[in-house]
Amino acid sequence: MDVTVIRGLLFDKDGTLFDFAATWEAWAVGFLLRAAQGDEAFAARLGAEIGFDLKTRRYARDSVVIAGTPSQVAHALAPHFPQLTQAELIAMLNEEAGRAPQREAVPLVPLLRALRDSGLALGVATNDAEAPARAHLDHAEITGLFDFIAGFDSGHGGKPQPGQMLAFAQAVGLEPGEIAMVGDSLHDLSAGRAAGMRTVAVLTGPALAEELAPLADVVLPDIGHLPGWLAAAQP
Repeated sequence: MDVTVIRGLLFDKDGTLFDFAATWEAWAVGFLLRAAQGDEAFAARLGAEIGFDLKTRRYARDSVVIAGTPSQVAHALAPHFPQLTQAELIAMLNEEAGRAPQREAVPLVPLLRALRDSGLALGVATNDAEAPARAHLDHAEITGLFDFIAGFDSGHGGKPQPGQMLAFAQAVGLEPGEIAMVGDSLHDLSAGRAAGMRTVAVLTGPALAEELAPLADVVLPDIGHLPGWLAAAQP
């Protein structure tokens, strides 16, 4: 049984700090209609390319948006926009992402303050770009509660690679085994495992408990259950 004291928590953003569906279903509608210049039939075809049904406003379980980076989403859409460069597509994606509505998975300020007050280092590692990620954290008034914030474009790579995980560990002066990666996707948990971290799955994203459990030390309904799990898990 692992008896290492957990001294840091590294959070995914979408589906973990914020409810995935409430944020990214609205983003998809706005982005697709903008990209298609209001042509709903074209917007629907674009949605199919990224695993989003414009009519039902639902993502397919294998949608590139769920765990992919803006670069991967732009790559999927590029054949429909030969007039745009990859960088221009990513810029449009990031601009719309920065405006996406955010619904907190749980009240974040009191939870994160309590975790910090308990002595934990806190970080965010997202496959979103850093600029819209910071905009989302700023809007929720929680940016200052984190010791580390990284997007896929922050110089550490994206998940499921462990670069962001290891950068957080180095930034806060902890060993990876002293950190728990908290996320809602297999990409999050795979990255945490690859870095040598504990892994905590939450169910505020699209993935089901049975999908996440094989890579998770524990599956929680949401991050509001972290204090109780930490109290029970610490030696």
